[in-house]
Amino acid sequence: MSNNDRSLRVPSSSTEVDAFLNKLADLPAAADGGRGRLMFALDATASREATWLEATHIQEQMFVETAALGGLEVQLVYYRGIGECKASRWLSDAQALMEVMQKVSCDAGRTQIARVLLHAVAQTEKVRLGALVFVGDCMEENLEDLLHAAGQLRLLGVPVFLFHEGNDPVAGMAFAKIAALTKGACCKFDTSSPAQLRSLLAAVAVYAAGGRKALTEYGQRQGGAVLQLTRQMSGD
Repeated sequence: MSNNDRSLRVPSSSTEVDAFLNKLADLPAAADGGRGRLMFALDATASREATWLEATHIQEQMFVETAALGGLEVQLVYYRGIGECKASRWLSDAQALMEVMQKVSCDAGRTQIARVLLHAVAQTEKVRLGALVFVGDCMEENLEDLLHAAGQLRLLGVPVFLFHEGNDPVAGMAFAKIAALTKGACCKFDTSSPAQLRSLLAAVAVYAAGGRKALTEYGQRQGGAVLQLTRQMSGD
């Protein structure tokens, strides 16, 4: 896994994001001595090109929702092309994360989900990872390899939240198995309902920053799909 940790120029952003970042800088550290950490992994192969732009905008709400919980650090991971799989440095700045995503374009290639899962394992063995989010539309790998890597994440206590775009039954089955094994959840990635998608991702970010109790409280406030996600995690 290579590291795409280049110096970033920060674009202008909304007043809401600026206010959040200023607040984030003044927040006390989390109980374990640091902010929550969330890995945000994306399939950037050619089949995802039509919805890639949407994915570059949904992380803002994740930061906003976790401000009161001590903040959140996010690492962007993506794969595309022939064996290309990259990870950014850990970012607590929504503007910088958006700029990284805007520099990525889609390229034809096979899925590398196992590589993403194993990268999450390696990162967690260094510093606690609260959750892994993955957005993808297909799966072209050996399912046993994926479940072996997912099993390692379960032992480390890292849930995987998979957002499935499209209706590929092979991917749907694999994503559901990974979610169940890691005690995460699997949801549809529906760009026709961006508000719901942002809300679901914000819920995952709340979990990464504040744990299951914070997620349960957030689900009760939001209702709808977010409440369904919290129930899926608890097995209700």
